[in-house]
Amino acid sequence: MNPKALALQRRQQVLLMRSAELRLALAADARVLEVPLDWADQALVAGRWLRANPQWPMAAALVLALWRPRRALRWGGRLWSGWRLWQRARHWLARMTTKA
Repeated sequence: MNPKALALQRRQQVLLMRSAELRLALAADARVLEVPLDWADQALVAGRWLRANPQWPMAAALVLALWRPRRALRWGGRLWSGWRLWQRARHWLARMTTKA
């Protein structure tokens, strides 16, 4: 085997070992994200369940409105303000991305 091919083979082995080390380091670093990603998965599942069963949140809102009407109005106003803010932010982001 000529020296150039031997050098290339050594370089390939070094790169393969470095790649394996980097994969192991990435796997170790990614473990930190397990808990937040589990929470995000649970939130998505809960959101899907709420969309599939809207009667339960509506029933809870009705009970709250009957039990504590002032609190229900206060929270309703906050939710409405948050919803409007979210809509404006989405609209603004859509405009900014179409300009670019």
